[in-house]
Amino acid sequence: MRTIQKRRTRLGRLIVPTITAIILAYFTVHAQTGGYGLLAKEQLERRIAVRTAALNELKGERERLERRVGMLHDGTLERDMIDEQARRALNVVTADEIVILN
Repeated sequence: MRTIQKRRTRLGRLIVPTITAIILAYFTVHAQTGGYGLLAKEQLERRIAVRTAALNELKGERERLERRVGMLHDGTLERDMIDEQARRALNVVTADEIVILN
């Protein structure tokens, strides 16, 4: 019985490595630029930093407002706060006063 052996060509030996390299390149590109890639992660971190700064600013504003409201609770009314609220509501200022609105 005789067997015929086929000699492998150089082109035949490069097919599998070429396909493997193409697949690896595809996944590498998508790992960097895809929706969940490295660039998307950087954008997400920037958005988180901006939103965190805005949140901290809002928390400071809320604390300031809570302090002002705390001065208006029953039993703890302060004369300056009552005077300020009354003048603002009635729009009344005497001639020797300076008004600074914040």
